[in-house]
Amino acid sequence: MHGYMGKILRINLTEGTVKTEPLDLEVGQKYLGSRGFGVKVMMDEVPANVDPLSEENKFIIATGALTGAPVPTSGRYMVITKSPLTGTIAIANSGGHWGPNFKATGHDAIIFEGKSEKPVYIYIEDDKVEIRDASHIWGKKISEVTEILEKEDGKVKVLSIGPAGEKLSPIAAVMNDMDRAAGRGGVGAVMGSKNLKAVVVKGSNKVSLFDEERTKKVSQEKVKILREDPVAGGGLPSYGSAVLVNIINESGVLPVKNFQGSYTDKADLISGETMTEKHLVKKSACYRCPIACGRVVKLADGTVVGGPEYETVWSYGADCDVYDYDAINEANLLCNEYGLDTISAGATIAAAMELYQRGYIKDEDIAEDGLSLNWGDAEAIVGWTKKMGLREGFGDRLAEGSYILAEAYGAPELSMTVKKQELPAYDPRGVQGHGITYAVNNRGGCHIKGYMISPEILGYPEKLDRLSLEGKAAYAKTFHDLTAVIDSIGVCVFSTFGLGLSDYVDMYNAVCGDIYDDETLLEAGERIWNLEKLFNLREGIDSTHDKLPKRLLEEPVVDGPTEGHVHHLDKLLPEYYEVRGWDEKGIPTEETLERLGLEEYKEYLGLAK
Repeated sequence: MHGYMGKILRINLTEGTVKTEPLDLEVGQKYLGSRGFGVKVMMDEVPANVDPLSEENKFIIATGALTGAPVPTSGRYMVITKSPLTGTIAIANSGGHWGPNFKATGHDAIIFEGKSEKPVYIYIEDDKVEIRDASHIWGKKISEVTEILEKEDGKVKVLSIGPAGEKLSPIAAVMNDMDRAAGRGGVGAVMGSKNLKAVVVKGSNKVSLFDEERTKKVSQEKVKILREDPVAGGGLPSYGSAVLVNIINESGVLPVKNFQGSYTDKADLISGETMTEKHLVKKSACYRCPIACGRVVKLADGTVVGGPEYETVWSYGADCDVYDYDAINEANLLCNEYGLDTISAGATIAAAMELYQRGYIKDEDIAEDGLSLNWGDAEAIVGWTKKMGLREGFGDRLAEGSYILAEAYGAPELSMTVKKQELPAYDPRGVQGHGITYAVNNRGGCHIKGYMISPEILGYPEKLDRLSLEGKAAYAKTFHDLTAVIDSIGVCVFSTFGLGLSDYVDMYNAVCGDIYDDETLLEAGERIWNLEKLFNLREGIDSTHDKLPKRLLEEPVVDGPTEGHVHHLDKLLPEYYEVRGWDEKGIPTEETLERLGLEEYKEYLGLAK
């Protein structure tokens, strides 16, 4: 069984039992692994309409066929569950070194069921799997958990939740390697709801290769491409993902003050170039990654910590109108320690600042916290993040995310969300194709599951007019399907800065055997995307949820290079449904399901005959 390890762990936390099951290789190959595998398990095993924080929900950690294989950027794993934030499928991806080390234990995935009576963590060393007491690490921050478990268990890799996950914040993340996050959708809260604090791994197995020499040759070819690419081999390793700050701002699509603006003359203060010049200690890289976009930075007090990604720099920076890198670095550290999604956390503070600006939140609401909600308050973004992580004072309300917060004040339109998940760092009014990927995304507001910034801003694989509508729906569909492939095989989406579909076919076939060509591999991504859509439809998430915040559709950008523009979702959405093979209500047709080998799920559409 090449690429795949061939074994799945099923851990029932209610019963305290551990079972090992064989991986169905046909299913593994059809859904590629990781994201695709997890979505299929959720669809097949979790009943419709379960409460995401109930025992009935399942929590899946899965690797891809290439995770841990000797090919570039093969350090990814996925968390799959039902989201407590959105009610949709939750698919959260992370890098670092935990995923390959878990796969080295000889397993492809873990399916967690039920709920433990008391806090526990899981210890996995090859075939040895133990459910252990976690009372001594419950309530502790990520660095403390990691330090304690490394001291107890030796040379291990640690995945855990922080206090935010324990306290069931729907914007809580799952953390690994201290500062890597499976961040979005509240997956940390689902883990917390099961009283599951951590998963510790130590493995000695290697991924079996279909053709070792071919794999080595293919890997060398792809590494060379990435190192010679101007983004993967230049901008990202030199300045980290925050290299985008100036690029996105100069295009007029950097959201400012909760998307009230899309351009700022202060962007360079929080750019990747400024981080490198004034705060960078060194670069860091995930497993087998030639890009090394990770940052290690120095705080104002001299402490050395993991640095922020572009999205974090934006959410705590321009979105809150803060241009103080020391404060942004501190807020990022707190998110990592408490286990919070940095996009949702920063964007929720920004939404609260606008609610305060417009008089919805009163001074008396936050008086006891001793913090302001004024735009540009660097001290406040740090203070509110800590209170969110611990659910203290007004931070308890912020910890629910911006939609519930804004709705409680009678102003849900001030929550810049899709399907209740906070939008990331690109204003769709200035990138029309990227806007359609937001609206239809299966996990809610998301940039990374269909990154149209590549063609519309960066020119990959070709430069498109960012304000044009022509062909954007079809382009978005292709990007959605390709990203589903990349996630599911277990490599990093940043590898698309240089690599294309045929490169992923080369890597998969060298490791797993000659199974796919370009057309069929992309179709596997399309199959995964449609299965996620079916899951959401089953949960009542239909076309009425495929929308953007009212502001982005009706309020033209007020300044900068995108001044005067709105997003034209009304024109792009019907076209997207059509190229997807969905009907006018956004439901896959029977023909589409049959073409993709998803006939068994017709019942969820009322299509069974």
